Amino acid sequence: MFPKPLYSLAAALLAAPMVHGHYIFSQLMVNGATVGGDYDYIRKNDNTYMPSFTADVINSENLRCNSGALNSPAKTADVKAGDEIGAKIWFNEVIEHPGPGMIYMSKAPGSVSDYKGDGDWFKVWESGPDNGPANVDASWGTWQKDHMSFTLPKDTPDGEYLVRFEHVGIHENHVGKSQFYMECAQINVSGGGSGSPGPMVQIPGVYTAEDPAFTYSIWGGSDPGYTMPGPAVWTGGASSGGSSSASSGSASTEAPESSESSSEEAEAPAASGSASTGASTGASTSGSASTGAQAPAASAPAAGAPNGQWGAAPVAQSSQQGGASQGGWGNWGTASSGSTGASTSTTADKQDCEVQYIGGSAARARRAVRA
Repeated sequence: MFPKPLYSLAAALLAAPMVHGHYIFSQLMVNGATVGGDYDYIRKNDNTYMPSFTADVINSENLRCNSGALNSPAKTADVKAGDEIGAKIWFNEVIEHPGPGMIYMSKAPGSVSDYKGDGDWFKVWESGPDNGPANVDASWGTWQKDHMSFTLPKDTPDGEYLVRFEHVGIHENHVGKSQFYMECAQINVSGGGSGSPGPMVQIPGVYTAEDPAFTYSIWGGSDPGYTMPGPAVWTGGASSGGSSSASSGSASTEAPESSESSSEEAEAPAASGSASTGASTGASTSGSASTGAQAPAASAPAAGAPNGQWGAAPVAQSSQQGGASQGGWGNWGTASSGSTGASTSTTADKQDCEVQYIGGSAARARRAVRA
């Protein structure tokens, strides 16, 4: 018979869903339903679900469609102007990092299969901290969503396009490491019109490492306001100019219908704060994930505090032995029991961060794992 503490530990492990922060867009969606399987209509990258960091990607061609994706083969989906176009995250995972979501398009001069994305791009959708202060995770429109989608303007010119889905995790901005997650789908638009998409930008070139979007810190204790990266959103008609604006889309935590079947957080200085703005045009998403990591003590939220605002109570971590949980990433190491839970050690598969929820409570641990 096992001693009582082990029973308590086992119960805690069973009760604690583990949630990864890393994710990747792998499956095209049209009008709320997935189309084909993973990477059928989306160019596959070669760095799995791992992010690209600011210094590595901001001036690189990999900023377009992710590492190794420019020459990756994919099919082209036939869509109509006015359709809802989206991308679902691999393995029913969700976005578990605070930060903006954007969708861009670029028209190919010929066959999109041969197009490297070196032409002009325009933004068709964005989602920012539309539900409250930018330094509170749950304020972000993409938080805990499993896909991003937008409505293709009805006067979009016919032709073949790359559609670039991008989410930027800003939880490591304070150390100069914004996390970029992006992927490109291939579509052929028909039934469109004579709209003039814009403003036009180049990728790379659309961002700099010094942009406020990538230097804003969620750990500063106050929220001076968040500035969305990139150009204004084109919603149809003549080209728009100026700062980012809202665009049409939807936000949902329900899983999309599937026509065919289709998983990590950062070293955290103390945080809390208030107030911010950001444009949003709705995202659509839900799911969960997990990985192992060495866990320093984290602080629990103060009573009644929203996600992202943490008090002083330390929370111990739990771990999972053997194979990985949903998504199969990494290996969980040993766990030792403690008065409030267990400490975790792990071998991490180049993971640099993760989130772990304990027993369904609002307490959250943030920690970093260096490869």
